Amino acid sequence: MSAREINNTSEPKVPDARGQIILSAIINEHLITGEPIGSKLIAEKFANAGGLSSATIRNVMSELEDLELLEQPHTSAGRIPTDKGYRYYVDNLLGVLSISNEDLRLINRELGVNEQELHDAPDRIMERTSLLLSALSQNVGIVVSPSLAKDRMQHIEFVNLSDNRILVILVSAPNIVHNKTIRLKDSFSTEDLNRTARYLNTEFKGRSLAEIRTEILKLMHEETALFDKMLQTAMILCSQSIESEEDTMGEVFVGGTSNILAKRDFADLGRLRELLKTIEEKSKFVQILTECIEQDHSMKDNVQIIIGSENPTSSLQDCTLITAPYRYGASETLGTLSVLGPTRIEYARMISIVSYVAKVLEKTMTKEAPKF
Repeated sequence: MSAREINNTSEPKVPDARGQIILSAIINEHLITGEPIGSKLIAEKFANAGGLSSATIRNVMSELEDLELLEQPHTSAGRIPTDKGYRYYVDNLLGVLSISNEDLRLINRELGVNEQELHDAPDRIMERTSLLLSALSQNVGIVVSPSLAKDRMQHIEFVNLSDNRILVILVSAPNIVHNKTIRLKDSFSTEDLNRTARYLNTEFKGRSLAEIRTEILKLMHEETALFDKMLQTAMILCSQSIESEEDTMGEVFVGGTSNILAKRDFADLGRLRELLKTIEEKSKFVQILTECIEQDHSMKDNVQIIIGSENPTSSLQDCTLITAPYRYGASETLGTLSVLGPTRIEYARMISIVSYVAKVLEKTMTKEAPKF
């Protein structure tokens, strides 16, 4: 093995125990103040615990800077964490996470955890959840519903409207109702629609619209089914019902976008405009959130944390995205909920909140009382 190969296989350098303590102290202080942290302030923090001199702390800070965990924004300033520093902090220094009693109380009250019956429609619950996440984080809260295309059908109906429009009413588990109006080139009689709905409900209950469309296409290629009008009608209706990106990716509920306008972390107006534009492009945003869940970064409590430059989308590279998946009951289809904020975010608290809210949302959507 060559020297280059040996170097390539060597373990990356990490801070020693003292470096970890000082890195954690600097990050915790920076999360509060938003200012570069100097050695004198850190020395004061440790004064009553055996003490470390400012000179020793400066040396450790220089070592952490060499490891690219800290950076110095100005020559005379203290240090601030880098994206790599935040990543090391999240992966190695947070320890066991817990959620505060105050956060628990607010979440349980807002999502009705202790109520036996919930009267809100699922879309209202998801909207409320996005607003709750934004209020708890003082950042942006996002909830994405599982996609209509992938949701498992319990029942479907088609209602004739005027101008070749048809209202599609799809009930998926657990009793979640999706309504969508589609417009067709040809008109269909109420009898045709009812006959097709009966066929779909009998033959395809428990299957997704995407799967149903694929199966019908297969049947239509069989010689005995080539001229079956009902199959052709079913194919048209299923295809039109899931033709848009929103149907494929799920509905998006965003709360608290105005919160980021007040963040000094987003003082660059050009970058802020790019960020707001990305949030507004909902289909693109859903794709970003889905990719976050699928990435290989380590997870805490089933929560994915994407920090700064780890975001593939340039407009999010000053941000941290904390995301968790949730399900509708026994459905295989995933939705997501997220908090989006600056890289200077309360990582321990937000990870705990996102993890807990995801569990509560699953229970709330299935109208069961959560047990934690």
